[in-house]
Parts: sequence; C-alpha cells; structure tokens
Amino acid sequence: MLAATTLLLAAGCSSDDGEGSADGSATPSGTTSRSVSSPSRQAAEETPPAKGSVKVLRTVATGLDTPWGLAPLPDGDLLVSSRDKGTITRVDTETGRKTELGEVPGVSPAGEGGLLGLALSPDYASDHMVYAYFSSASDNRVVRMLYEEKKPSGEQLGAPDTVFKGIPKGFIHNGGRIAFGPDKMLYAGTGESGDTGLSQDKKSLGGKILRLTPEGEPAPGNPFPDSPVYSYGHRNVQGLAWDPEQRLFASEFGQDTWDELNAIKPGDNYGWPEAEGTSDESGFHNPIAQWATDDASPSGIAYAEGSIWMAGLKGQRLWRIPLKGTETSADPQPFLKGEYGRLRTVVSAGGAKLWLVTSNTDGRGNPKDGDDRILEIQVS
Repeated sequence: MLAATTLLLAAGCSSDDGEGSADGSATPSGTTSRSVSSPSRQAAEETPPAKGSVKVLRTVATGLDTPWGLAPLPDGDLLVSSRDKGTITRVDTETGRKTELGEVPGVSPAGEGGLLGLALSPDYASDHMVYAYFSSASDNRVVRMLYEEKKPSGEQLGAPDTVFKGIPKGFIHNGGRIAFGPDKMLYAGTGESGDTGLSQDKKSLGGKILRLTPEGEPAPGNPFPDSPVYSYGHRNVQGLAWDPEQRLFASEFGQDTWDELNAIKPGDNYGWPEAEGTSDESGFHNPIAQWATDDASPSGIAYAEGSIWMAGLKGQRLWRIPLKGTETSADPQPFLKGEYGRLRTVVSAGGAKLWLVTSNTDGRGNPKDGDDRILEIQVS
C-alpha cells in the first residue's frame, strides 16, 4: 500500500511559468506539497539520505537573454539557447566568455514560445549535429543543424534540417524540452497549447511525451503502432531525465492546484485535464510527487546523487526529490529559495555537480544585474 506524506505549503496557480492560469480561474487555498512513496519495491537499490545539500560553487556566465535550453559539449563548454532572440551561444565554462554560433532560421517567439530545448546528437563526436525544439509561425518543431566550429562567430550553424513538425503551438504551453535517452532515441515534451482536449487525444501531438528516432520517425517499440506518442494526458512537460537504471522521469506544470513529478511508463495516461495531481480514478498514472503551484511551476529536471533535482520558476527554488526506484523515499526538499529568482533549466555536470540556469529576463521575472546566469552547483 502506498504511504502518503504531506507538507503544508502555500498555494498558487500556473499557466506555464506560474503567473496565472490560462482561464483566469481562482486558486484554492490551503493546498499541500505531497510525495507518495512505496516502502521497498526496489529493495536492492540504495536509498539516498532523507536530507541533502546544495552548494553554489560559482557563477559560470552572466548577461544571458531569455536562456532556455542547455547542452553540454564534450570539451566541457555549454551551448545555451535564447528563447526570444532565437540564437544559440557557446559558453566557455572556465572563463564565462560567450560566443554566438548564429541565429536559428524560422523561430517565431511569442508568449512562452520561441527557441526552447537543445540536445546534441548521440553521434555528436562524428556528426557535430545540434538538435533544437522551437516555435515556428505555424507549429512547434524539432530541427538539427551542423555546428561548424571553424567558421566565424555568428556563422557556425548550418541550415536547419526539419526532423519533426506539426506539434501544436500556442501563446502558452509549448512544452519544449528535448533529450536523447539511454536508448539513443529522441524524447520531446510537448504542451497542449491551451487546448486541453488535445492531451487525451492519442492522435494529437499536444500534451505528450514523444519518442522518435534521430531522423524523426516513430521509435521502434513505441506503445502505439506507427505513432511517436510515448505517454499522454500531460498538460505541459518541460523536464526529462533518466536515472542510472534508465527509468524516465518528467516534470509537469499544473493549472491551479498541483504541479507534478511523474515516473513515465510507456503508453500510460497521466490524467490531464480530467486529473491534476493524484487522482482516485482508475486508468490514470498518478505523480510520484506534487506541489502547490506557487512553490514549484517546474521546468527542467536532472538526476544526481540518488535524487531528481527540479528547477522551479514561480517557486524560485531548486527541489530535491530523493528516489527509491520509481517512488520517492522522503519528502521533497527545497533549496536556494528566492536567492537567484526564477530557475529554468538544470543539467548534469557529472557526478555530484549540476549546471543551473536562471530565467529572470523572460518577461515574468525581476532581473537583477548580471541576469540571466548559469551557476555551477554541488549537490548531495
């Protein structure tokens, strides 16, 4: 039987980044943050400590404009996308020097859309391909571009090759996170673009996690024949991460009540819009942890040291969610509350270190001198 633990926190509402629901509906008060844990389905796995720690080691770079996606290069430098400018910039992680690769053609930024997630090809060492998820004038799509380092700054991106298109686009809820999994398949988190009915429609690409080959075809072994859909019933997925056992986790924005962290099972229905947070209805896969939307509004996630680490936008904090298999082993723990403002993206930097990207220049934050920035942090 599942054992539930609750922690009283303030309530709020979230469209994507936590600044009010799309329909303007009121927010209930007295909601809670809740994690759901199972005593020991994976008894052989080591359980992380109930309490962890975060240490900010340094500021890697400052002065970034609407940063969104982050992709570590093999040499340790970082590629970062600008949502509103539609550019990709290389950041030297030793000096903080920024070099613009170029502007991605076809990006049409508006609202929560623009140039969003980045990922390197699983064969990057030989093909030098950079994948990007962006909002065009008509849809959200995934392209890949050759990164030619020897060309002059601003001219280093080859012409985009459209890998996948037709993902619903809206002023809100565009999803945007892409990542190559341990299986070398391309995963994409999409949003329902404000049309809640798309999430339960398995023929729609909105409100889904998609699984594709690097060429953009439905990946072999997907749960629905000839379909890129891997899971459905999502509202707006912006965080994807795997643990060492190759299990996929995803973060999801709630509307008025619950933000979610989900353990993803192929073909499962995660409930939106019929369910927000934990539901007693059969047929829905419940989240493993949930938060009042004022306390999270989660975007990126990463795995390190036995826990999922989740960046909060409106919550302005980094959440640690300790795991035991595909369940939580203790209550989520917040760090950095309000210290760096809105937090957009978190990516593994190897071992116990993470790259953390702020999001204060996105029109919903309060930028300080130096925003936006990339931080290097150490976690336990």
